[in-house]
Amino acid sequence: MNYENPLIVQGDRTLLLDVHAPLAEECRNDLIPFAELEKSPEHLHTYKLSPLSLWNAASAGFVAEDAINVLQKYARYDVPQSIVMWIKEISSRFGKISLQEGPEVEGEKFLYLVADSLPVYKEIGANRSVKQLLSAIKEDEPKYAYLLKLTDRGTIKQLLLQAGWPIKDNVPLGDGEPLDVCLKEKTSSGAPLQIRDYQRNSAKALVGDRGPGTGFGTIVLPCGAGKTIVGMTIMDMLKTSTLIITTNISAVHQWIDELLDKTNLTADQIAEYSGENKEIKQVTVATYQVLTWRPNKEGPYPHFSIFHQRPWGLIIYDEVHMLPAPVFRVVAELQAVRRVGLTATLVREDGCEGYVFSLVGPKRYDVPWKELEKEHWIASAECVEVRIDLPVHKEIEYAVANAREKHKIASMNESKIEVVQKIINKYTEDKILIIGQYLEQLSKLKEILNCPIITGKTPNSQRDEIYADFRAGKIRVLIVSKVANFAIDLPDASLAIQVSGTFGSRQEEAQRLGRILRPKERKSRFFTLITRNTVEEEFGSNRQKFLAEQGYEYKILRYSGELEADD
Repeated sequence: MNYENPLIVQGDRTLLLDVHAPLAEECRNDLIPFAELEKSPEHLHTYKLSPLSLWNAASAGFVAEDAINVLQKYARYDVPQSIVMWIKEISSRFGKISLQEGPEVEGEKFLYLVADSLPVYKEIGANRSVKQLLSAIKEDEPKYAYLLKLTDRGTIKQLLLQAGWPIKDNVPLGDGEPLDVCLKEKTSSGAPLQIRDYQRNSAKALVGDRGPGTGFGTIVLPCGAGKTIVGMTIMDMLKTSTLIITTNISAVHQWIDELLDKTNLTADQIAEYSGENKEIKQVTVATYQVLTWRPNKEGPYPHFSIFHQRPWGLIIYDEVHMLPAPVFRVVAELQAVRRVGLTATLVREDGCEGYVFSLVGPKRYDVPWKELEKEHWIASAECVEVRIDLPVHKEIEYAVANAREKHKIASMNESKIEVVQKIINKYTEDKILIIGQYLEQLSKLKEILNCPIITGKTPNSQRDEIYADFRAGKIRVLIVSKVANFAIDLPDASLAIQVSGTFGSRQEEAQRLGRILRPKERKSRFFTLITRNTVEEEFGSNRQKFLAEQGYEYKILRYSGELEADD
């Protein structure tokens, strides 16, 4: 028992972190690999242990004893024995069931689903959903094993994960079509191409020794840390035909530009597969939107055929936390292809983190945001929430509105425009992004500030031109809707003003903060404008979880006509 320690471990698997204790920051960093942040008020942050958090940790080599040692090192009181036993039991489930290469029966390829003990074997066979996919095997084949059709490889992973049994996939992956892709020593501009240690290490963690159990998984790196470089490093290591799927057309163009700038690939080897162009070449970059388009709600997805039109050796799911649910259906089929999910956060608002784990792959590499900030690989950031009163003439309208309308009224608080102007006038040296959810609000800001705006209706050619002008310094203030949340590289942006958001999304907060974290000399600032005593405050507390999880301090200011000093 040590009353100076920061952590209280409770029997319900929650962990309370006293942020004022001497070792609080060190403890928070050590919790990141295996615990999930749930609440982050001023004094006590609440973390939760879950099976998925422990299995992701186990897949990255973080064993039960490591987690237990962290808890015992920082615990203020004795760690409950029930928690120690639970961690050991849950962590040990990773690897108790594995997939192995199986025989070919009457021209059809099968796999072995192997349990490490008779009780586990029996439990699998008693699961109604699972046993429909399994067949008994002959006595001379592996002990405690079932036969499984190759085509059910993804489905069995999903079903057994839901039953509390993560599968360790030890079936070798196919190599795909060879492609001589190499990283250049110098970029097209002549500058040396530097691959940072964590970028190379994350690529190595994914590729492994190319043997069974390697070549698939998720890499978690902060926005601005160079996930595109990681993807290209993996391509250089595997040298195979690659399908890259990303969030929007601007991100497609950025990937293509980066490939041409930093690899030996030529323009005639790279294709764009989007709403505008539908080519397929040795390296193809597509959008999630085009893949999930279909002529009618109940019909098939015609563009899913892209997954089978070439012998892909690697699929890169950029911003994997945004992977649309329908695509998981295809991902389940593509279990023989090497694949990587790139993301800044494994949080999904639809609760499909388990699908990412089982179908794309478990977490292979993770670097805390603040660790990269200390190394100056991403910018330091100050996060400020400015709370603004709702105008008196809107109070009754807000009071009688339904939940959705309340959010809109609070988000579009007209007083926010005045605050935006004061921030812009105060930070004259910064390049500023104004980010919002409601187009009516953003259009009004455009008129008042007389600056460019990018929304979903902005033609792609015009978007690329505006982004280029912002990068070149021709534009100091740019207004963007949620289309700019993901995979847009604006390295010189140093201040963001979030005027409205999507119901407290942690995903969104991660991406919006990431817009200003590219390395730079000056400190970055992230302002969020919130209407006091409204649902915006409630949603804002959920977004704060992400910032607290990454170690950022979150300052709150009350606006009363003047912007308080925050330097």
